[in-house]
Amino acid sequence: MKSTPQSLNELLQRAEAMAGLNLGELARLNQIPVPQDLKRDKGWVGQLIEIELGADAGSKAQQDFLHLGVELKTIPINRYGKPLETTFVTTTPLINVKSLNFYDSLVFHKLQQVLWVPVEGERDIPIADRRVGTPFLWQPDPMELSLLRQDWEEIMEMIAMGKVENITARHGEVLQLRPKAANSKALTESITENGTIKLTNPRGFYLKTQFTSQVLAKVFAG
Repeated sequence: MKSTPQSLNELLQRAEAMAGLNLGELARLNQIPVPQDLKRDKGWVGQLIEIELGADAGSKAQQDFLHLGVELKTIPINRYGKPLETTFVTTTPLINVKSLNFYDSLVFHKLQQVLWVPVEGERDIPIADRRVGTPFLWQPDPMELSLLRQDWEEIMEMIAMGKVENITARHGEVLQLRPKAANSKALTESITENGTIKLTNPRGFYLKTQFTSQVLAKVFAG
């Protein structure tokens, strides 16, 4: 297990050292077996990158490098540099949400500063041969932050009104709410429209690919 980086500079140096390596090389360096496919090991790539960089948050609801104020996100991309899937941000509270504020939310906390690590993700490339792209540090600009806040507030208002079952992946311009659980049997408490509590599938906030595509394009445009 690699030590936790003590400074932002050390973290960025480690991240830059990964660029151009493939996942098989990284796995060998960390003595981790490469899975045959990612169907059962969906989070394997992210976990490998976390181990290589010395992330210490694990599954806790906090930034991956809390002492540096940095969240780590791996993002699978195609050969044109476009994201292949939405990006999970955090699970969502479904009860006691009326007094929540965007700037106190986990969405804001996690997206204040993100170290993005693009990784080749096309299925015709064997997992071990998929290369790590150039990592970069990102902070949302005022426009991006405004869009995130607007979507978060609209979705949380629907949750507070007991309309969680009415929220689809189409809601939100840059942020969406979707079921987030290992299987459909996982349940959590939520508010109903008449104010009572019922059980439903846990939900998570995800960044839409259109948004992450713009983030990538802005960084690599030059």
